[in-house]
Amino acid sequence: MSYLIILNLGKGDWLHGLPKAIAQLWDDQHPSPMQFTGSLPPMPGLASLYQEWQVMYAALYSNLGWRQGGLRHPGFEVDETDITHISQAEFDHLCQQLRSCLNTWLSDHSFRNIDRQLRTHLNPSDKIRLIIVAEDPQLLQLPWSLWEFLEDYPQAEVALSLPEYARSPKRLTNQPKRRVKILAILGNSEGIQVTHDQQILQQLPQAEVKFLVEPTSQILNQQLWQPGWDILFFAGHSSSASKGMIQLNQTESLTIDQLKYALRTAIAQGLKLAIFNSCDGLGLAQDLADLQIPQVIVMREPVPDRVAQEFLKHFLVAFAGRQSLYQSVREARERLQALEPEFPCASWLPVICQNPAEVPPTWEDWCGKRRVLLRRPSRQEIRTVLLSSAAIASIVTGGRWLSWLQPAELAAFDTLMRLRPTESRDERLLVVTVTEQDIQAQGTEARRSSLADRTLNQLLTVLEQHQPTAIGLDIYRDFPANQPGLAKQMQQSDRLIAVCKRGLSKDNPTDILPPPEVPKAQLGFSNTIADGDGVVRRHLMLLSPNTTSRCTTPYAFSVQLAARYLEHKGITAQFTSDKDLQFGHTVLKRLTGRTGGYQSIDTGGSQILLNYRNLRTAQGLFSSSPQGIARQVTLREILTGQVNPNAIKDRIVLIGVTAPGSGDDWSTPYGVGLSAQIPGVMLQAQMVSQILSAVLDQRPLLWVWSQLVESLWIAGWSLLGGIFGWYFRRLTLLGLSVSITISVLCGLCLLLLIQGGWVPLVPSTLALVTTSSTVAYALRWREIDD
Repeated sequence: MSYLIILNLGKGDWLHGLPKAIAQLWDDQHPSPMQFTGSLPPMPGLASLYQEWQVMYAALYSNLGWRQGGLRHPGFEVDETDITHISQAEFDHLCQQLRSCLNTWLSDHSFRNIDRQLRTHLNPSDKIRLIIVAEDPQLLQLPWSLWEFLEDYPQAEVALSLPEYARSPKRLTNQPKRRVKILAILGNSEGIQVTHDQQILQQLPQAEVKFLVEPTSQILNQQLWQPGWDILFFAGHSSSASKGMIQLNQTESLTIDQLKYALRTAIAQGLKLAIFNSCDGLGLAQDLADLQIPQVIVMREPVPDRVAQEFLKHFLVAFAGRQSLYQSVREARERLQALEPEFPCASWLPVICQNPAEVPPTWEDWCGKRRVLLRRPSRQEIRTVLLSSAAIASIVTGGRWLSWLQPAELAAFDTLMRLRPTESRDERLLVVTVTEQDIQAQGTEARRSSLADRTLNQLLTVLEQHQPTAIGLDIYRDFPANQPGLAKQMQQSDRLIAVCKRGLSKDNPTDILPPPEVPKAQLGFSNTIADGDGVVRRHLMLLSPNTTSRCTTPYAFSVQLAARYLEHKGITAQFTSDKDLQFGHTVLKRLTGRTGGYQSIDTGGSQILLNYRNLRTAQGLFSSSPQGIARQVTLREILTGQVNPNAIKDRIVLIGVTAPGSGDDWSTPYGVGLSAQIPGVMLQAQMVSQILSAVLDQRPLLWVWSQLVESLWIAGWSLLGGIFGWYFRRLTLLGLSVSITISVLCGLCLLLLIQGGWVPLVPSTLALVTTSSTVAYALRWREIDD
């Protein structure tokens, strides 16, 4: 969470104390702040320690390259004869005394209420902007970064402000921003290397830098009046002796007052940040604060050349790399600690001077909606993405292997099946339905099944007259015919295929015998395989001969009908070397134990996935059902001559019961409720149509990838999720990108299913979402820890 703390020390000084200190705590979820009060006692010793530190600091660094030229620190003189008597140990001891004295002062019981209240409402992971406001400029000169409070909050950084501030005036512009515009002034560089600063600025991404090398005041004024500057940068010599002053070249210096109108215009036109990578910049910052500039970054004391260069490099890399302004300054400042064996107190020098009425910008704010697309990940980020992607892909694949995802995968498969484009009915088939009216119309005629012998005999006679290719009787008749005409017709017809049922499971071990009059070669089993949820998604085509069963045919009813029709077309059935059934060039490849979303199924016999023909219903454009697979006529329509003979000739005619309560209704991917189930004869018609369409029309059968390819597919989406988690750190952007990607994934899976491919959707989605959130979370917490 992000917080803003404005600590107003009020009136007072070191000698008389600060009787009324007020801390206001703002968060990004509430428009009003919380407020806590306290005070600070007089601390004259702190003032003397700081002045002694300034003198010793200047003396210790007198032989190093200043960005202050020959000017000394304002307010004191250094006796050159004393310089040789200052040791590093003495200076280190003085630094420890100053740190200890500052924290003792801030730990006073009169200030403890503010400290305790802030710690109560803040967490170490929070992003905190701490702005110190004071009327006494000397209080703002203190190295506030030494406050122990900041050590407990690694994402907090301190800034300074005068007590009076207002929002800077803005002029509206309609020009879209795509690059960060920087006006870089390389002033008098005598004795220092400002070219290093120039090289650092030239390497910034999405930045347009205008360099003014030792310009005249007239040239600088002209450039400041140009619209669109985001950052004003100065490198060279500067001081704050009486007023903030910068040296433009070896002969000309300027104060902020001399640039007042140009700077005010630049601020109104969008200037948000000024960086003075030069010595003793607090006076410059105070003068700029009168112009209501949003942010200024300065060095509080004289700064060695190398320290200034290192700070600039680390700050710009972090800031252009999407870190906040405050976090970038803190990171760059703390990195200077590595230089302190050579340059003591280097990390004390950089400081932000903030206008509390303004919100600090980000690099992305200046670049508009266009992001740093070419940002390169660090080695640690690459490692996090790869390890997380591989681990989550392995977990998802392992869970899939253990069948944990099978119900979800089958549900997703059903949804995609329903979303496919609709197809026309199969005109090679005709279904004769035995309705409840047809059953009741037979009256009191003796019958042992849905059709009395006399009625069945009449039906077969009519059908035979019109020369269908095959007649499939999907009605159980495990008893002999009582009518001699029916028995003879069933014995002699070479078109009739009848059904029996083999008891395959412990729950249903009973066989149902075939009609005794029908030859064995014209029998087919009607066994149908339903999954655990009762839905039929597989097509059982062959069973091994079973000598103990009384239904001994090895071929499914649908296979027998399709084979008769294809044989009539000159296409015969055969078996491949892998024992798969083949018609012509079409091989009906058997399922294995792990196929697509199936990870634990009995694949006994020869099974294939059932590719239902998707047919539109009368209920609407987006309503589909497998019910209308073929033209349907009732028994009564056939017997009364209402059916055109051409609708029967050269077709496969299936006869089955569609009356409610027949016990032969099945759930499909199109619905599992009683109202959505389809009669068994329609299911058999779908199976027959699947074979005929695959062989004659090249309509695709359903296929799946190998386990290896499916695992790579899941791993690929997991890796993509990891990349999203690294790139889109904001939750809203991450959620939006993942949602769009899931939509693309679903569309891709649907397109592949239309072509017959059943590819992993649920595992891929799970891997994508899990990896993206895991990587985003891991990288966020790594940033907090750092």
